Amino acid sequence: MRSSGVRSASALPCKVPYRIDIADPPDDALDLLIELGALDIEQLAGGLAAILPDSVQPEAVALALRSASITVSPAQGRDNDSVWLLRTAPLRAGGILVVPPGVDAPEGSLRLADSEAFGTGHHPTTALCLEVLAEIIAEDHPSSVLDVGTGSGILALAALLLGVDKATGIDIEPAALEAAAANARLNHLGRRLRLILGGPEAVEGAWPLVVANVLTAPLIEMAPMLVRRLGHRGRLILSGISTTLEAEVRQAYRHVGVNCTASQTRDGWIVLLGQASW
Repeated sequence: MRSSGVRSASALPCKVPYRIDIADPPDDALDLLIELGALDIEQLAGGLAAILPDSVQPEAVALALRSASITVSPAQGRDNDSVWLLRTAPLRAGGILVVPPGVDAPEGSLRLADSEAFGTGHHPTTALCLEVLAEIIAEDHPSSVLDVGTGSGILALAALLLGVDKATGIDIEPAALEAAAANARLNHLGRRLRLILGGPEAVEGAWPLVVANVLTAPLIEMAPMLVRRLGHRGRLILSGISTTLEAEVRQAYRHVGVNCTASQTRDGWIVLLGQASW
């Protein structure tokens, strides 16, 4: 029997998942990692890699796997450290196939480079937005969309692929706009996507469709300004809302003339759909 041991590649952050790389793993390693609660597992040449929650000590993993060659290193979080993946993987939501660059995919797929910007598609709020976005575009055929808190640009770019002529993405983070611009070029959509630094006050005009996938507090704070960006009978998609805070968001938008009537939930998150009363 091999002795158990753990080698640290670098100092680990506190209270976050971590990565382990296992050389020459035992035959039952995959099952053991699943039992330990691994968040993601990938087979590598000669071994395995996995992401483990911080509640599982690396020493316990080494003991369970009976391996003398386990390397522990920080895991890379995505979507503001709410999604933990070894690498981004293809996914489908709202009829859109989202794939990393270099992956074979059919025409019409949305390619997203790995970046620190929010919007990989793996977070429930983004997936919900993609699904609702696809439904509205199929029903209303809006000519343009305003994406508030665009992040990686995933929602604005998906709207363009789904048939919207032009999209505007706004964000208060310059790095997010850089990521969105890079993704627009990657998908040959740069001419149809306008990117602006700032919040709803940074743009003028009105849109038939506005989508905002941000946190609850900013959604409530920007409600008066956000509804000014809605055109006649414009549709509004709000996400990034914990189900426990749904009532507060509904009230804030009802106060400024938008009644949120439709909603979908997933994993403790909710997306609200509203329409301008004017």
